Amino acid sequence: MADVHSKETRSYNMSRIKSKNTKPEMLVRQFLHKNGLRYRLHVKDLPGKPDIVLPKYKTAIFIHGCFWHGHEGCKYYVVPKTRTEWWLNKIQGNATNDAKAEALLKEGGWKIITIWECELKRLLSEKTLAQLLLNLAPE
Repeated sequence: MADVHSKETRSYNMSRIKSKNTKPEMLVRQFLHKNGLRYRLHVKDLPGKPDIVLPKYKTAIFIHGCFWHGHEGCKYYVVPKTRTEWWLNKIQGNATNDAKAEALLKEGGWKIITIWECELKRLLSEKTLAQLLLNLAPE
């Protein structure tokens, strides 16, 4: 089946997808701030440029979009029917980069928390955010 949009429209739509200040990211940031936690955003000095960094807890939080990072078994991760091979390479590259960044951060003694976009949907967000606070508690 052909794409429902023209090439120009599809290109425009894809160019509008943001990598920073996304809705899931803003939800987590607001939650952390309400709970008195202070953080840094998109720290360039750290591998993978984590979305949120809590220096006090030496914790990096990555908020992944299910499609862009290939969340297996998720209904939001659907491989496009057009240019399938290109998209699979793109998504696999993102997953590989994620794994490298996590490994480097763990070597540096950082705790890593990954939150998927689907975990922040309406019915699951409260549970996910409560779990986030538990994960920040000192071990």
